[in-house]
Amino acid sequence: MHINPMRAGVERGKVQIGTWVNMIRNPAILPLLKAAGLDFARVDMEHASPSMETIANMALMARAIDFPIAVRPPKANREWITRLLDAGVWNLHCPQVDTAEQAAEIVAASRYTPQGSRGMAGTSAATEYEIGGSVMDRLAFANKQVFVTVMLESGSAFDHLDDIAAMDGIDALTLGPTDLAQDLGVFGTPDMGQILDEKRDLVLAAARKYGKTCAMLCNSAEQAQQWKEAGALLLAYKSEVEVLQIGFSQAMSEIKGKR
Repeated sequence: MHINPMRAGVERGKVQIGTWVNMIRNPAILPLLKAAGLDFARVDMEHASPSMETIANMALMARAIDFPIAVRPPKANREWITRLLDAGVWNLHCPQVDTAEQAAEIVAASRYTPQGSRGMAGTSAATEYEIGGSVMDRLAFANKQVFVTVMLESGSAFDHLDDIAAMDGIDALTLGPTDLAQDLGVFGTPDMGQILDEKRDLVLAAARKYGKTCAMLCNSAEQAQQWKEAGALLLAYKSEVEVLQIGFSQAMSEIKGKR
């Protein structure tokens, strides 16, 4: 079976740059992004509306071209984690993780025995329909390929940061900047940027302390460089919606003249 390129890259200490996919449903977006030089795509189901069928098609394409996708489910619970992993998704980007108990439930749902209690699906897209080797060897291989990122999106989540970061099976840490800013009461204020950077620094420190990966959302090349230099290995630059809108807006401004 294929290995997970995102996990393999992280284990080599390689910085990987991706983007959010919020609108485009055609799996052909993945080879396009790969050809453009990106390393992964993060597909959103929490704030966008792709179906499970769309995700399954994207997961198959991702494996075929060695261009990983991470999927953010609507909720990081057993139901969604099971469906996504069985469809062939390797990388889970779990929203609204506030406590160590939630993190432990995510780990249990995402790993087979003896690390967890992931439901047994048998031969499927997740196993690439291969049946070689022993069952336990296949389960161990699957456990090693799964990569779980948790999103800290509330002030209370940072009260449990150490417990979450220390947990086996949690592979990467990040924050949800806008939801976190809203919860902290600083969204849209002059202090928002500084306060979020302070929280990002806490996430980076916890990742270093417990040997985990840090992921960051970046809205500019300068911000990407900032967090790359700080030690984040997974950088998500904007979304395909933003890149398309900015690109067309700039082109229309040039063609039609600035208004």
